[in-house]
Amino acid sequence: MSFFSASTSNSLVNNAAADKDIEVADPPTDSISSLSFSPTADYLAVGSWDNNVRIYEVGANGQTQGKAMYGHQGPVLNVCWNKDGSKILSGGADNAGRMFDVTTGQSSQVAQHDAPIRVVRWIESPQGGVLATGSWDKTIKYWDLRTPNPVSTVQLPERCYTMDVVYPLMVVGTAERHILVFNLANPTTPFKTLVSPLKWQTRVVSCFPSANGFAAGSIEGRVAIQYVEEKDASNNFSFKCHRRDQMPANKDQSLVYAVNDISFHPVHGTFSTCGSDGTINFWDKDARTRLKASPAFEQAPGPIPCTTFNRSGTIFAYAVSYDWSKGHSGMTPGHPNKLMLHACKDEEVKRKPAKR
Repeated sequence: MSFFSASTSNSLVNNAAADKDIEVADPPTDSISSLSFSPTADYLAVGSWDNNVRIYEVGANGQTQGKAMYGHQGPVLNVCWNKDGSKILSGGADNAGRMFDVTTGQSSQVAQHDAPIRVVRWIESPQGGVLATGSWDKTIKYWDLRTPNPVSTVQLPERCYTMDVVYPLMVVGTAERHILVFNLANPTTPFKTLVSPLKWQTRVVSCFPSANGFAAGSIEGRVAIQYVEEKDASNNFSFKCHRRDQMPANKDQSLVYAVNDISFHPVHGTFSTCGSDGTINFWDKDARTRLKASPAFEQAPGPIPCTTFNRSGTIFAYAVSYDWSKGHSGMTPGHPNKLMLHACKDEEVKRKPAKR
């Protein structure tokens, strides 16, 4: 079922040659909060402050078609898929977690908190699939979708701002810079807790695909690379990004922007950062270097709140929306609200070869 006219956008392949990214037709009507590709096909779930989740099908040439849409009773803050791509999970400011069944086209409530659900993640364990929800009510709850009550609840030191899972690793970032690391073999007790190595509020945590560490981004244009085990601690480091020199001659005057999202490439293990400055960078954490930037990424016409790779790492989706980084005054009429697709080239996402 198409929820819009069957409009299609341009071809990704043709545009790749011209270094132009494709704008998805019929985007959400308010700021985009979250993006997630299905793990089994090129379907993109998009959560928005307009209270809806939209699902787009992305064709081989980047043409897109709206396939389905379902609603919350408040802004949608996060979306994810289950392992087999048959269900979309979402959390919102209505304190509810909802599930959309792709085969039946029906949505239902599957989770409830006492405050907005900031983040949802699907956990595929040997015992089966579970939904984890992190909320501003200072809890994480685990849900077996067949039963109405949570399987268990974990108290957090503060409001949950961000969470990521690469089984068996789960990392949670809260207000006041607390970071909790879980081994999901024991999901109710943190394996370790730490204060973020970054001095300012945590905006995003993202687990390494190898599940032995995570990247954290803060509102102060900085990313930390953190390994879980003490034996790897010598590999921990942080770096500045998403900054702009106000006056090139005076390095103390740089403008500093929030790091809004970090997405790891599913094949190469490199990662992207995006920021309130409207830029995207790709990085190789092992070589501690920035990779070649695409000309398409030079400067978006607004902040970039969220990003994601498709399952093969050939398509990179990103949103251009107001992220409230400048408060109420930044919400100008006609602010761009776009959903973009970028065809990844090897030199942008492949690791640097080791120096001999």
